Amino acid sequence: MVAERPPIPVGRPGRPADLEAADARWLSWHEACAHGLSGRVVRDLGDAYLLHDATDREPFWNRLVGIAWPRDPGPFDRRLTEALALFAGLDRIPHVWPMPGYDEPPDLIARLVSHGFEDHGGGQLMVLDPERATPSLRVPTLSDGRIVTVERLHGLAGDEAHRAAEGIGAVLVASFDVEPERRVGIQLEAVQGLTDTSYHAILVRVDGEPAAVAKRTTFSGASYLSSIGTAPAFRGLGFGRLVTSMAVEDALAAGSCWTYLGVFSENDVAQRLYRSIGFEPMGGPAPDLLLRP
Repeated sequence: MVAERPPIPVGRPGRPADLEAADARWLSWHEACAHGLSGRVVRDLGDAYLLHDATDREPFWNRLVGIAWPRDPGPFDRRLTEALALFAGLDRIPHVWPMPGYDEPPDLIARLVSHGFEDHGGGQLMVLDPERATPSLRVPTLSDGRIVTVERLHGLAGDEAHRAAEGIGAVLVASFDVEPERRVGIQLEAVQGLTDTSYHAILVRVDGEPAAVAKRTTFSGASYLSSIGTAPAFRGLGFGRLVTSMAVEDALAAGSCWTYLGVFSENDVAQRLYRSIGFEPMGGPAPDLLLRP
């Protein structure tokens, strides 16, 4: 992970409407570093950031973000050629996550598509407007008498960390239809994260069974919310709103200038939930661009 940079220089929590290109690139760096807490590397290339996992070929963990390449065709093509050589040297599929409205050049997506990149599913970055933040922190009461408990998980080790990681992994595997063989990796990443001062998780259990989770990674004056999910058996009970609201409250209490998250473009239910809590879309939907052989 690259060395931390100072917080974005604002005197109060920022609003999505205040975001400029430099802020957007800073958030790209921040998100990459949040993913880099578990041993991945974030490299500052001067005009982009590279997230790289030396042990996992999954494109999600190997990508370029925060692009600020030249507008002129010649210099742009040279920079793209250098980026492709970088991915080849790492033995990874070229992968770019552009941020429409902020990355350079403005037609970056069209240029990459013209060079053979294909969109494998869009995502939407959403940023909290602290003036609209309306977190709802009431723990739902179930009519059938089952007991709902909420755990704030941070700074754990040993058996406590492993128990918490098992719960987090169980929810994420069920929520996002993750391949069962990746469950161990998810749990190990959670165990490692729980030892880091930046990592916080909220876990809801129903009669002891893991039901919902949200992760908050807070450092350098910003909070990235991720891994927000509810196991299918517990959907429709308000747990997604609860864990997201608690993460928002904790992020604001920690003094975050920016609180943000990503959501799949087609997930209208989640986007409506996040909007109701105070999040607003940042730019347009971002394509997931891969250059496959």
